[in-house]
Amino acid sequence: MKRLAVIGMTLLLIAGVAYAKDYEVKKKAGDYDVTVKIDKNPPVVGDNNIEIEIKDASGKYVTDAKVKIDYVMPAMPGMPAMNYKTDAELKGNEYRAKMNLSMSGAWNIAIKISRGGKITTVKFNVDAH
Repeated sequence: MKRLAVIGMTLLLIAGVAYAKDYEVKKKAGDYDVTVKIDKNPPVVGDNNIEIEIKDASGKYVTDAKVKIDYVMPAMPGMPAMNYKTDAELKGNEYRAKMNLSMSGAWNIAIKISRGGKITTVKFNVDAH
């Protein structure tokens, strides 16, 4: 009976990992509600697809902005900071891009939304594995 319980728990753990939800962050930035999804949870060293959904104060999708993503690993002893930038492209109602996190550890991510001559920034942190 114990063996059956261990096998059952192992299968549940594997299924949970296989169907893990995307990494998701929801933030308010100025007049915008921004939802960010990364296709791996936790984000991994290498390519990570990122989707950004922006809604205005009335709940309508914002599809006329220019969206840039800056991702930085701060400097550490013996290692300079690593700074990367990528542009997100509009696909339907979401902006999509690919971030390549070059090493494991803490990354600071800033999503810059440029619309109507104003730049609004959403900031959050991830820990890549």
